[in-house]
Amino acid sequence: MAAKDGDGWIECSQGHRHWGLHGASGLLVVHHDELGTPYVLMQKRSWWSHHGNTWGLPGGARDSHEDAVASALREAREEAALAGDGLRVQGVYRDDHGGWVFETVIAASSELLAAAPANRESSEMRWLPLPEVADRKLHPGFAATWGEIQGEIRPETLVLDVANIVGARAEHGWWRDRLGAATRLLEAVSRLRLAHPVLAQWYPRVVAVVEGAARSAPELPGVQVVAATGSGDDAIVDVVRLAKPWERVLVVTADRALKERVHELGAETVGPKWLLSQLPD
Repeated sequence: MAAKDGDGWIECSQGHRHWGLHGASGLLVVHHDELGTPYVLMQKRSWWSHHGNTWGLPGGARDSHEDAVASALREAREEAALAGDGLRVQGVYRDDHGGWVFETVIAASSELLAAAPANRESSEMRWLPLPEVADRKLHPGFAATWGEIQGEIRPETLVLDVANIVGARAEHGWWRDRLGAATRLLEAVSRLRLAHPVLAQWYPRVVAVVEGAARSAPELPGVQVVAATGSGDDAIVDVVRLAKPWERVLVVTADRALKERVHELGAETVGPKWLLSQLPD
């Protein structure tokens, strides 16, 4: 296990040559402006490189000791002098060629970060509005997946109606210890790798709304806890109302009246079974 031990060419099961003995990854940084227009940080590859003079993402071979996120952030530092501070990883898209995988790490930025070529592999770094990306001469690998990836770049928030989910979970005696039941649920959620129909790894912002006897439930890694001062439903509606217009909000609840209220604000809903089915027994 050593730095750069992933450098080298490999042939996938489709008969194509790829750079990266352990696969490769790239960082797709997205910024939404005040009007909600997404901007993507793009790299123009140097003329001499593989697929030179095409546009794609800063990225490269993954070392054996790295996961996709660590690899993509390292490559972005090396190629674009882009620090990972201030970026929020939203998910990982996996493009499997059979024996070789490219993983696109999607990360949100609150601003148009300064970025410039930091080594010979890049000739230009530029923030492009989403509609202009397809107008460029794209790297073939990026072009092949862009149509699916671009639908997953908006920020996503998962809002948990904890009281409703705890009731649906129906642990023995949960009604006598609502705080304990809520805490156990949040602990399980903080360790959970949530399923997504497109992304291999999904990291939405998770907001758990607790009420009543569970109001002192602790915050855990990856879970923001909102303690309702009054109605839990009202607190959930407030969380949804504060979301950006371009943000996708998914509320986990079986409460019909609450579903109607958040639907009016543009949020989507899913029942507790969707979440509970992913938790370990």
